[in-house]
Amino acid sequence: MNAFKHAIKSGRTVVGTGPAPNTEVPILAEAGYDFLLFDTQHSPWDVKQLQPSIQAMRGKPTVPMVRVPTNQAHEICFALDAGARGIVVPMVNTRAEAEAAVSACRYFPQGTRSNAGVRGEWGEFAKYRDYMDTVNNELVIAPMIETNQSLANLDAIASVPGVDVLLIGPSDLSIELGVPLDYGCDTYQRALDKIAATAAKHGIAAGMYFIPPEIEPNFFVDKGFKFFTLPWGPWAQAGIRNALAGIKR
Repeated sequence: MNAFKHAIKSGRTVVGTGPAPNTEVPILAEAGYDFLLFDTQHSPWDVKQLQPSIQAMRGKPTVPMVRVPTNQAHEICFALDAGARGIVVPMVNTRAEAEAAVSACRYFPQGTRSNAGVRGEWGEFAKYRDYMDTVNNELVIAPMIETNQSLANLDAIASVPGVDVLLIGPSDLSIELGVPLDYGCDTYQRALDKIAATAAKHGIAAGMYFIPPEIEPNFFVDKGFKFFTLPWGPWAQAGIRNALAGIKR
């Protein structure tokens, strides 16, 4: 069972961070976060080198997620075979792209994921079909909303079975909207409100990728957002427990 997914489905606010490749992952996995997000799109992490770090999280209360570089089935498969319990897919702009991401994450008959044997991060299973069904049902899938096209197709993306989180890529979205990355900007606020409302309509979570330390996270919680990553660095190391404790759960 993926308790992390059940926390999301129950409406609890979940908080993670993105560790750097030189981070002591096992220590960070016990720091109070719900998940660690390994970014293979915009950081030095390589999707084919994740397995040792993810295996080091086995038995920890924090679960591993991976942001893949692109919406490609082979990259999603690499991340899942490494042991990811959640997948973040960048630049998902249409329902068809969301369906492709979900299909790549799931075994037949719900999807098209290639089989590589039982992955131990999901536990022990008497029957192989039980393992595949568990992964299909318990994996967290989060398409990233980063463009005007994705905003226009938001309802269609959110309605795809298997989508659990609508995750904002804040910088790319601000560029597409033609405004500075200013969460108080009216244009940006309208986009935030639309994403939060659409997620609530479909019974999934709205999320924000990386909240800078100068922004109060509860600004987003009060808007209906339930999924966050906090930055990892000197600020986070110094104030990690206070930051986590201050977020409305």
